[in-house]
Formats: sequence, C-alpha cells, structure tokens
Amino acid sequence: MSTEAKPFLKWAGGKGQLLSQLDEHLPEVLQSQEFTYIEPFVGGGAMLFHMLRQFPNITHAVINDINPHLVTAYRVIKEQPDELISSLSTLEQDYFSQPDEETKKEYFLNVRNIFNETELDDIDRTKYLMFLNRTCFNGLYRVNGKGKFNVPFGRNLHPTICNADIILADSEVLNRADVTILNGDFELTVNEIRDGLNFFYFDPPYRPLNVTSSFNSYAKEEFNDDEQTRLRDFCARLNERNNVKWMLSNSDCSAKNPEDTFFENIYADFHIHRVYASRAINANPEKRGKLTELLIKNYE
Repeated sequence: MSTEAKPFLKWAGGKGQLLSQLDEHLPEVLQSQEFTYIEPFVGGGAMLFHMLRQFPNITHAVINDINPHLVTAYRVIKEQPDELISSLSTLEQDYFSQPDEETKKEYFLNVRNIFNETELDDIDRTKYLMFLNRTCFNGLYRVNGKGKFNVPFGRNLHPTICNADIILADSEVLNRADVTILNGDFELTVNEIRDGLNFFYFDPPYRPLNVTSSFNSYAKEEFNDDEQTRLRDFCARLNERNNVKWMLSNSDCSAKNPEDTFFENIYADFHIHRVYASRAINANPEKRGKLTELLIKNYE
C-alpha cells in the first residue's frame, strides 16, 4: 500500500507536527525489543499511526478514548473499511451537489442534528462524524455539557471528505498490529499490560493556559486539575512496574505564567522536558504560533 497510515480526522492538539521531537525522547530500548504500545488518550491518532509505521516490533497495541463516537470510528475503520468508504463517498457526492454555500450550510446543520439526535448504526455514526469533521469550523471537535456536537459550519465548500486511501491504509495497520480498541476511563488500560516491555504514551486533554484557551471538550466529562492529578497518580503507579516506560504530553503553563508551576509540582519525581509546538486551532489568527509544551517521562 503506497499511502501512509495517518489520522483520518483533524483533531485539536494533534501531534502530527511534533512527531520528530517526540521521536527524540522515545526510550532507546524500543529500537531493539518487542513491546506492547498503549495509548490511553488516542484522539486523532497521529502518534499511534506513527508508532505503528516506525516500529514493526510492536507485538500488540492498545488504544483508548473517552469519546464513544471516536472509538466507534476506529473500530469501523479497522473492521469495515469498504462499507465506510462506500457510504461516506455517497454522502460526499450529495454534499458537493448542493448548489451554493447556503444550501451546503443547511445540509451541514441537518447532518449535525442527525448526528446529535438520532440512533445510528456504527457505519452511519462514523460517516457523519467524518463529514462533520471535514466541513465544520477549523475541523474542531467540541461538545456541550450534554455531549452534543456544537461546532458551527466551516464554509469549506469543497473539502476532501472521503479519502479512501487513508481509510484503507489505517485499516491495514490497525489489523496488522492487532490493535485492541477501548472506550472508557484511561485507568482501564492498566489491565492491558502484558509480559515483556510496555510503553505508554499519554496525550490527555491539555490544562488550559488561560480561561479562554481550553479546547478539551472532546467529551462531556471535564478533565480538570483533579483529573490531571489522578492521571499523575496513575503514572506513579505505572512507574512502580519494572516493565513499563511512559511519556506524557501537556501544556507548559509556567511558560505563560511563571507562578503556575502545577505540572512541575505534581511531576517533580519525573523528567520534564520542553518541546516546541505550533498551535493552529484558535479563533484569533494572531494567537496562533509556536508555544512550548511539556514532555514528561519516567526514564532518562
């Protein structure tokens, strides 16, 4: 297959432009040993597909997310790619047949309502998720307190909605690595640890740099400071296992406010590094640009 496996959705906080820096911080032992790869907050999957491409010695992979629609999409792409392509392609052609921006917007709003209010089978749920992701504002996934997708129309009148090559490439690697797909709390992934080496990569909802910069509403459950601390406690328990290495990404709050040393405090027992990331999803273009992010590890 000539097309590389890569994210099938645009996802806020996606790690696509950080992969080369993340590579530099991976444990060296991953190059020489077989291992289990576990990602408890898979999101758009940039790191997942990168790891599956780069490390043929991954004997098993486990991904998890709290967002049920996202998890359904991974399962459909793994198990029913041809059916998804057929259905999504029909939806794409129907959208493109709308004569102008206003009718395309009406079409979008109707699909959003169906997605939010209708019981759907897995193929239709995934089809509409991918359509909304490609036609909404900035490709942002956001829900309200009731878990309803509420991103407005994006005025992108001719996006690529059905990329069959990517869907097939993603399906191939998800099956080749025998990827287990879970939907639930991140702590459930502890049950997936296997004999031999296990490597966890954590990319949780980021702690906001300020009250207006939060894009962590991927699910109706809030990921607040108590949840960030619970995640630290989970990482600390993993650290007690001699066959587990982990790496975690999060926002660099102290770079914005030197007095906000939340992560430096709770991860004081681990190795903290900084990497540069471009933030593209912001309503104000002047606030887009390079920021530092934290990379925290339980190994040198």
